[in-house]
Amino acid sequence: MLTGVFITILDFFIVNVAIPTTQRDLHAGSAAIEWVVAGYGLAYGSGLVLGGRLGDVFGRRRMFALGLALFTLASIACGLAPDAATLVTARVAQGAAAAVLSPQVLAVIRTAYSGPAQAKAINAYALTMGMAAVFGQLIGGVLIQADLFGLGWRACFLINVPIGAAALFMTWRAVPESRAAGAVRLDLGGAALVTLALVATLLPLIEGREQGWPLWTWLSFAFAAALFLAYGRRGHESPLLDLALFRERAFTAGLLTNLAFTMGMAAYFLIFALYTQQGRGLDALQAGLIFTPIGAGYLAASLLASRLVARFGRQVIAVGGLTRAFGLAVLLVAVTWDVPIGWLVPVLVVDGIGMGLALAPIMGTVLARVAPHHTGAAAGALTTTQQVGGALGVAIVGIVFYGNLSGGVADAFRHGLIYLIVITLAIAGLVQLLPRTTAKA
Repeated sequence: MLTGVFITILDFFIVNVAIPTTQRDLHAGSAAIEWVVAGYGLAYGSGLVLGGRLGDVFGRRRMFALGLALFTLASIACGLAPDAATLVTARVAQGAAAAVLSPQVLAVIRTAYSGPAQAKAINAYALTMGMAAVFGQLIGGVLIQADLFGLGWRACFLINVPIGAAALFMTWRAVPESRAAGAVRLDLGGAALVTLALVATLLPLIEGREQGWPLWTWLSFAFAAALFLAYGRRGHESPLLDLALFRERAFTAGLLTNLAFTMGMAAYFLIFALYTQQGRGLDALQAGLIFTPIGAGYLAASLLASRLVARFGRQVIAVGGLTRAFGLAVLLVAVTWDVPIGWLVPVLVVDGIGMGLALAPIMGTVLARVAPHHTGAAAGALTTTQQVGGALGVAIVGIVFYGNLSGGVADAFRHGLIYLIVITLAIAGLVQLLPRTTAKA
């Protein structure tokens, strides 16, 4: 199950370092290349709630296996794409497949494990997700540098094929089947409303900054609000996402905390990669290696997170947020003084520790009190929040970063870090809204 998580998150980040060579090889325009990234994120984010509900209705192992098979096939199509249009289409298919398989992982963890075992499984999930995000650019840089079998950028997609095939084989042997208890009908009308609303939300977030926030972006946000309102007012015996979930304070506050975390994490990876390559002149592989200290800190903290949460509860998340804020503040000072890049390593380790202390406990909090028959939908809502948070964070930091680029890349990065420090400090505040006992579950 974690293999599926790893390759879907990896494909969100690995493509960044492959873009220059992909554009040259396919003679693609800038708009097409943007959609290589945006098409994946849009299909992924907008389909997650529906994907989670499909697992509740038809079986989580079955939907995970279907999503994994489709993701593997779409990866082949990406790796063999003869032109940009084919690549964009295949990336959208990849994102849709990821939306089917991703929410099943948390749902299976929630139903197959309990107590300390569940906490450890959620921690492993968070560790896998973070490592895929942190090392995505490094793995991409290594694959492109190695130029395996002359594949170049195509190896970034084709590497999924043997991994996906092996995971698919093991799924039927190792993963227990589960689904919502009782007769549950799929709410197709609700699925259409929620999916369209998420598309209307994510599309302007992805495209708005590049186009200068034209009128259509604001109309799209208004349309999304209207669609969400229409969903809230309709009735169905088996709703796609039961609004009663939001009456549980742990679920709602946990989603808000998760939103703040992902707004800071995705945005940070973007502007730090731009700073190291455009501001410090590193190539893709060297820039990827700079992410290694973040991964080391994240790994160490993630391995301890479940034990710390069992003892100290929700405040572990607050400590994670404050640790990240401290690391980013020190990084801000270091960038201001233009210290050698190697001197940033200890600061990046601290930043990774903050990430590791926060992510797994947030996920455990969101799912802690969810009824088993809502597990898939709740997992879909959690992963949707991650995608929306990432897109929103990138949109905001893009405005800040590119709005200050006239003063140089370092100056733009400093302004971006100020935004990141503020949003990271907000995590420590939002955590106080959580029930004291839930974080220990």
